[in-house]
Amino acid sequence: METFYIVIVFFLLCLAVFDMYTGVSSAVVSFMPPAIGSKAASIRTLLIIAAVGIIVGTATSSGMMDVARHGVLQPVHYSYREVMCVFLAVVCCDVIIIDVFNTLGMPTSTTVSMVFELFGGTTALAICKIAADPTGVLNYGTLVNTDKVLSVIMAIFLSVAIAFVVGTIVMWLCRLIFTFQYKQHMRYAIAIFGGFSIACIMGFLLVKGFGNATFLPQSFKTTVSENQLQIVGCLFLVFTILSQILHKLGVNVFKLIVIFGTFSLAMAFAGNDLVNFIGVSLAGLECTREFVGSGQNANLFNVGFLASPATTPIYYLIAAGAFMAAALFISKKARNVINTTLKLSRQSTNDEIFSSSRIARRVVRASLQTSNRIQWFIPRRVQEAVDRRFAKTEEQDSGADFDLVRASVNLVLSGFLIMIGTSLQFPLSTTYVAFMVSMGSSLADRAWGRDSAVYRITGVFSVVGGWFVTAGAAFILCFIVTTIMFFGGPVAMGLIIAIVLAILIHSNLHVADTSEAEDADKVYTDMVRAVDKAETLSLLKQHVTTSHSQLLTAARQSYMDITDGLMQENVRLLRRAVGSIYTNRQNWTQERKKEIVGMRLINYYDAVQKNTWFHLAANSLTDILYCLRRIADPCLEHVDNNFNPLPQATIDSFIPIRDEVVEMLDKAIEIIDSRDTTHLSALLAEGNALKARLSEVRSHQQLNGNHRPESLRQDLLYMNLLQETQQLVSAIRHLLRGINKFLA
Repeated sequence: METFYIVIVFFLLCLAVFDMYTGVSSAVVSFMPPAIGSKAASIRTLLIIAAVGIIVGTATSSGMMDVARHGVLQPVHYSYREVMCVFLAVVCCDVIIIDVFNTLGMPTSTTVSMVFELFGGTTALAICKIAADPTGVLNYGTLVNTDKVLSVIMAIFLSVAIAFVVGTIVMWLCRLIFTFQYKQHMRYAIAIFGGFSIACIMGFLLVKGFGNATFLPQSFKTTVSENQLQIVGCLFLVFTILSQILHKLGVNVFKLIVIFGTFSLAMAFAGNDLVNFIGVSLAGLECTREFVGSGQNANLFNVGFLASPATTPIYYLIAAGAFMAAALFISKKARNVINTTLKLSRQSTNDEIFSSSRIARRVVRASLQTSNRIQWFIPRRVQEAVDRRFAKTEEQDSGADFDLVRASVNLVLSGFLIMIGTSLQFPLSTTYVAFMVSMGSSLADRAWGRDSAVYRITGVFSVVGGWFVTAGAAFILCFIVTTIMFFGGPVAMGLIIAIVLAILIHSNLHVADTSEAEDADKVYTDMVRAVDKAETLSLLKQHVTTSHSQLLTAARQSYMDITDGLMQENVRLLRRAVGSIYTNRQNWTQERKKEIVGMRLINYYDAVQKNTWFHLAANSLTDILYCLRRIADPCLEHVDNNFNPLPQATIDSFIPIRDEVVEMLDKAIEIIDSRDTTHLSALLAEGNALKARLSEVRSHQQLNGNHRPESLRQDLLYMNLLQETQQLVSAIRHLLRGINKFLA
């Protein structure tokens, strides 16, 4: 049995490594988006700075390991076998939950995930132990540390609301001072802003970063803790003077603030969240060492020693920091999480990743009505003065999602709020605070215009709702898994390990499959960020040809599946076709939105000239999808209900028509891909002839059909197939005409 538990510990350590990888991907939203969104430096430089901050932060995190050891469960009441059930369940559930959120590109809190997993697993064991206790001495309060869980729940509600409100107010005031032409208003204000910002960051490093470091003398940490305000005040005076000097020397103080703030938040993240990744696994390793050395039975060996403070070797911490820093460079899912935050907070109103929702529309409508009422009480001159301060300019760096002022506010305010929470011994999630400050600052910066507000509010609600789902899912999933392991023993543990490995392998293969689509969307990103109008038009044409060609290729496959499914009575093929059509319609909706954005960005004369042909091609693609849907639905209903199949003679007469339609689609795809219109006229003539032939076949079917009641269903189905195929051919011809004129 000792060998089995050694294998379990090895698996825990392996999952801890993967957990660090997924954890960095999830929590990267805490410190990277402001610097990347404002283009304060190259991405490589920012990654190096954040990596150094992570390594330094992990070296100071030893004191946080106690959360995993006795933060939720009361170890004196548990045996080695019981805590290993909890630890294994926590690590398995944590990896899966965080990986799911990263795959969806949604930021979440690893702290909340770990605490609620421990809470769920410990609750499951507590119920089992109370039910099996013949003395009745044990109770829930003695087995579970409920105070810790309640403090985390309070932190969820308060940190979200406070960070958003404070971020909105502070950003509004800063924008009022600096405006979007901030380089013209830095003469004196930059000294005070820089002094306050760097003082907050330095105070944040001292309190949050080095406050838990075990290698620093206790006297130093006590002095810092007891004199926080005095230290911050002195730092403010020093850095105010230094900021003014640097500004006079031509140094961009905002960039220094963003870079220094990125380092400090990365350090705080690593110091605060490392326990979420390796704390449980290291606790399991220590328990196993003590258990193997004791020679006792796993059901009898008590783990009360976990109540003592953790003494994690420094080389464990540094190794973990090095791996987390490496994960920062190679994680593709980290980019998804960063992109979600940037798209919800960018200054422009281009591509929106979330759709509209009823609650978002109601919030926007109520906000507009409230704003209109408030404006009645504000003098017009005041409104005009404020509007002038918020007037947008082209001064923003090319391709930046927002400027350095907002990036500085996001980083400084996040660090400041976390520092206050730490000094008050109030648990705050770095992810929650950083994300909500970013959302509040983007709202105050008028980045949420009427054209984008409903989408971004929906996105914020989705992300915040996901945080609460994290807590609930972590508790329930770990409760179930712990219960299964407790009663199922080694067999259940082995089975769950196999399931977790299968899920992780499938998830990472899925990321590899979707990476090509992400690379393809680079054309749209380049188009939005292009400065030259001619380059924008060229990229728009490239995007249009790519999207239209891909959709026509998918339409060709769907048409083949529908007709084959009908003629072969293959219901699976028809269902696959229906699902594919639905997916293609969703993808086309997103692609069309992007291309409409591109039309707004090109030269006005070009936009007027090409507008008609652009919409003709786009509407024709929409018609093609609707034609396929109108063909697929009746065919699926017919085959799924096992109605009489089409007569063989009808099938034989339709196959040549089907082949001509497929051939026309192939030629159309080739013309669009190559942009060679040499054979376009001939293809249009072939399409016109095919339409005439379909009309003849329909007329012949109407005149020479069976006209028997029992064959009415087949006749109507075939007539619908011919009618929609004719409409499909017509839509292909319109598409070719439109895209030819658009690309000219």
